[in-house]
This record gives sequence, C-alpha cells and structure tokens, in this order.
Amino acid sequence: MNRLHFSPPVAAALAAALLFGASTPFAKQLLRDVSPVLLAGLLYLGSGIGLGLIRLARDRGWRKPVMPAREWLWLLLATGFGGVLAPLALMLGLMTTPAATASLLLNLEAVLTAVIAWVVFRENTDRHIVLGMLAIVAGAVLLAWPDASPATGRLGSGTLLIAGACLGWALDNNFTRKVSATDALFVAGLKGGVAGIVNTGIALALGAALPAAPVLAEAMLVGLLGYGVSLVLFVLALRGLGTARTGAYFSTAPFLGAAIAVFALGEHAAPLFWLAAALMATGVWLHLTERHEHTHTHQTMTHTHRHVHDVHHQHTHDFPWDGREPHSHEHAHAPITHCHPHYPDIHHRHRHDRAA
Repeated sequence: MNRLHFSPPVAAALAAALLFGASTPFAKQLLRDVSPVLLAGLLYLGSGIGLGLIRLARDRGWRKPVMPAREWLWLLLATGFGGVLAPLALMLGLMTTPAATASLLLNLEAVLTAVIAWVVFRENTDRHIVLGMLAIVAGAVLLAWPDASPATGRLGSGTLLIAGACLGWALDNNFTRKVSATDALFVAGLKGGVAGIVNTGIALALGAALPAAPVLAEAMLVGLLGYGVSLVLFVLALRGLGTARTGAYFSTAPFLGAAIAVFALGEHAAPLFWLAAALMATGVWLHLTERHEHTHTHQTMTHTHRHVHDVHHQHTHDFPWDGREPHSHEHAHAPITHCHPHYPDIHHRHRHDRAA
C-alpha cells in the first residue's frame, strides 16, 4: 500500500491554493463596485504593500535583500511576465471572450507550467506526477463545464490573449523557481508591488475611479491574503517541491474556491462538482504517494536560505552563532553522493538519465 508523504512544502502548496481559491468568490463580489482592470491592480497592490509592511516588522526596519546578482534577472522576468503582461493579456482577452470559455482556458496554466518545467528546465517526473496532473486539470475543467457555451468556431484574438496569459504565468512559475531560495516575503512583495503599481496605473489611465474607502480596504485585504500570502507559500513550495509538482497542487485552487462558495456562501453544488472533487482528490493522492529515490551526486553549490544542519547542511560558521535553528546565511555545499527519497527541491535539481 502506498504511504502518504505530507511534507511541509506540500502543505504550503495546498495552503497557497486554498487562499488563492478563496479569493475568487470574494473578488467576484467586489466586481460590483470596481472595474476588472482596477480590481486586478488593487489586489496586487494590497499584496505588495501588505507584505512589505510584514517584512519591515519582521526585520525591525529595512534590510537589503541577500540575493545573488544572477537571480535578479530571473526575478525581473517573473515579475514582467506574471505580474504585468499576463494580467494585462487576461483583461484584454476577457473583453471579447465569454467568462466560461476563459475559465476553461485558464486551466492551461498548470499544463504549460509542467511542460516548461519538464522540457525546458529538465525537471524530473514520473507516471504518478503525470497522471496526477491530468486528474487535477480534468477536475478543474469539469468545474467550468456547466457554464460553457456550445458554440464552436475558430480561435479569436481574445482566446489567444488568454492563452498568452496562461503562458505568461507558466513562465513566471518557472522563473520564480530560480529565486525560490531567496526570502519569500521579498520575492512575493516585490512582484505584488510592481504589478499593483503598473496595473492600477493602467486602470486609472483608462478612466477608472477609485472606489469608496471600505471597498478599497476590502480589495487590498483580499489581495494581501489571496495573492500575497498565497504567493509567499507558493514560493516556499517551489523551494521544496519544484515547479511541476507545486503547479499541480496549486491547480486545486478552482475546486477549493468552488467548495467555499458552496459551503460558506450557500451556492448550489451540481453533480459535476463532486466528480471534479473526486478527480482532484485522486490527483493529489497520486502526488502524495510519489516516492522518488535513487543514488545521486550533489555538485558544489553556494547559496543563501533558511536551513537547519541536516544531512545537506554540514558546515561550520566563520561568524559568532548562538546555535539557533533554522537560520539563514550564505553557505557552501561540498560534493556528496548518497541515496534517499527526495523531490526536485533547491538541493536536488540534478539531471536524470531516465524518468525515475
């Protein structure tokens, strides 16, 4: 019988999906008072400002982020594609695309995220992960199916724009993995702040007016929790699981949002809802029962992240240390060859001769 492996990164990925999924029904209610483009900006702005304040409180003042110079390009690319271009493409696509069709198309993000991770960045996979991904995406498609239009036709510009938004977010997920060892609060806060300023500026330039103070505060609070804290947890999951697996767990967000709408807001649950729930549960179970183990070699690596002195962190300190763990500082990993179960986390991004 397969054993479940419910690790902290898995919990972080599912919690990120829960917060993001929960933000959808609340954001939908806010659309009665705020235009879509402006709401997108305010959600990101709430994320950036809120996480910035949390980081200031945690560090007791401004502290320069410790991040290698080579990682700034990855963070810039992730912010540009995922925080600016993708939301803009989505909003433009929604102008000419039915909402139900858009909901179906947005499931492309998880698939594209996994394909880019496997094909471009050579992240390892196996049958458990592929089947789990397919089950989760199939469940998400079923959730949107009752509202889908029977009309068919060739792809229009709106459809292509939404597909482009999914590609932008998929690239964002893979680029963010490259900086996932960096302070998650800083990464998520910077992405939210830049995206919030740009998208809010676009909305105001198009003639949108800021809503009343209570609505403004609610929108920014939803953004802080559903976009900001969710993104922090997503980055932590990337650090421990890799891109494809994190994206798969995060794909449960549509179901979690729908479940909140049903159980908390009293919406009707169609039979397809329960079928979708079963498919997504099966996909998550396949991921939780994955066991990836083989002999592998760690190459020399130097980086900075919070850690404890486990089997991968056997180093001395050239500065006074009070013995507290976890702690964060720049440290070097010496080459080591061993065998143990692992995910494609920040210490196990090695190549595979075959799918293990």
